[in-house]
Amino acid sequence: MIIFRLIGESFRFAFDALRQNKLRTMLSLLAITIGIFTIIAVFSAVDTFRGKLQSSVDKLGSNTIYVQKWPWSFGDNYPWWKYMNRPQPSLRDFEALRERIENAQGVTFEISTNDRTIKYRSSSVEGISVWAASHDFNKTWNFELQDGRYFTENESKNGTPVCILGSDIAAGLFDEDEPVGKQVQILGRRLTVVGVFKKEGEDMLGTSLDKNVNIPISFAKGVLDIQNERYGPQITVRGKDNVSLEEVESELKGLMRSIHRIRPGQEEDFALNKTTIISNQLDSMFKMVNIAGWVIGGFSILVGGFSIANIMFVSVKERTNIIGIQKSLGAKNYFILLQFIFESISLCILGGLLGLLLVFLLALAIGAATDFHIILGLNNIALGIGISIIIGTISGFWPAYSASRLDPVEAIRS
Repeated sequence: MIIFRLIGESFRFAFDALRQNKLRTMLSLLAITIGIFTIIAVFSAVDTFRGKLQSSVDKLGSNTIYVQKWPWSFGDNYPWWKYMNRPQPSLRDFEALRERIENAQGVTFEISTNDRTIKYRSSSVEGISVWAASHDFNKTWNFELQDGRYFTENESKNGTPVCILGSDIAAGLFDEDEPVGKQVQILGRRLTVVGVFKKEGEDMLGTSLDKNVNIPISFAKGVLDIQNERYGPQITVRGKDNVSLEEVESELKGLMRSIHRIRPGQEEDFALNKTTIISNQLDSMFKMVNIAGWVIGGFSILVGGFSIANIMFVSVKERTNIIGIQKSLGAKNYFILLQFIFESISLCILGGLLGLLLVFLLALAIGAATDFHIILGLNNIALGIGISIIIGTISGFWPAYSASRLDPVEAIRS
């Protein structure tokens, strides 16, 4: 109970100091406020970006590997000359992999082409993407259908002119009409709509299916040169749930080397790309941003710490006679020490809460002006308050210690 009374009394002293010296206290708290604002604003933005990017990466699958010509790389000095003469993944590679791989739940051959136009009667939608994939696309990609069904095995095998539409395309072509069963025109052919993808919304990596049309790869063979590099042919392999990504990658590498007849010690002529490459790059990038936030905000907090220490020294000076009276009445040194430390912490928490309020208002303003909504999470709120408590403890310790060591007689005389 004594501790709670002490904390309550310290808060009262802190707010009395704020009320009696508003300008001085607010100027001193400004640095703490700016420091907390900078750090938490950076962390909240990074967490929001990370969450959105990671959700986009998760769509690609954490246990999925992409067999492609070009390896994914995000650094400088990309050695493109080493890869330009590599062969594109082919249908022959896909067929051989599908027959021999054991640790995969799905293997697909895929191509894509952009900026196409789809028509239905007098309506049309431009700038869409057309994806052609083999039958296991529903096993290597995470999606849901809001209407209709997926391709049957016979439709995929025989190249039946059928398609699945993205939700934005379906809304643009049919408005309120039922799209399933209707015939649309794309790539100069008429295709029957058998399904509609569930609305996903925009994401950071552009992996949404909302503006995609999916068709069987067997049908695409009669319309497009599926081995052409401009269509980005690739083989997608998703491992079984009970098998680690490393095992799937090891088996896949061995099979591809065997299929391409690469001798031991000879470099591969294919790339095995996986989402962990993107995740690791994101982690390193955001780590640098976090460090920058700590550095920028740290200077403001350091200045704020000195300001709080100055306020506390002034507070000790102004209340020296009160300290003398308290000690003469039996107050222990630790009581005086904790009283001023709690007062310093109270001031810092006040500055931290102002900084968090500014972050919240900034997030609301950005969300109202754009579609990007920054989330001020509980972890960042706790971090801001925790930093305030630490700075308050450090800044207030020496003034509180000097107050606790005062001689009661000399203090009353002052």
